[in-house]
Amino acid sequence: MTSMRKKSFWGVLLIAVATIVPVSLMFGAQGQQSPNASDIADGMRLYQQKGNCQACHGWAGDGRKTDSQMPDGANLRDTKLNRAALVTTIKCGRLNSQMPAFDKFAYSDGRCYGKKETDLKAYPTRMPDPPATLQQREIDLIVDFLMTKVVGKGPMDRAKCVEFWGSETDACKEFSK
Repeated sequence: MTSMRKKSFWGVLLIAVATIVPVSLMFGAQGQQSPNASDIADGMRLYQQKGNCQACHGWAGDGRKTDSQMPDGANLRDTKLNRAALVTTIKCGRLNSQMPAFDKFAYSDGRCYGKKETDLKAYPTRMPDPPATLQQREIDLIVDFLMTKVVGKGPMDRAKCVEFWGSETDACKEFSK
């Protein structure tokens, strides 16, 4: 390549990088955009029903579980986990704990923590089976819901409860006005 062509090539490359990097930072590495209200509602429904997350984590995600037979779940309102860590935790569960893996194939091929089903026998506390397995899109919807309505939102109060449910409900009556 001649000197002029090299300069031209590097100039075009620099312009391309300068254009692409800010756009990818703006939308996230996977083109992640803010979830819409419908996605958040779907995530809330999955959290409450299919995943039955509220049985251990409470309807508000504050660890105040709804079923005394279920293990104590973490307070997700205070969690330090970011989006990626929440996705991994839901998919893979937590080793040596009662948090189940919601990915049907989590320990079939080493995709979770590099472990397979036989490796799990070494842990004294066994993960229970989840109430249902979740597809990746369903996990993403639950995490969208959590990141929008639960994580980092502080303790539940009446105003947050009404906002959480979208209207005054029986669940909000426990909080003073």
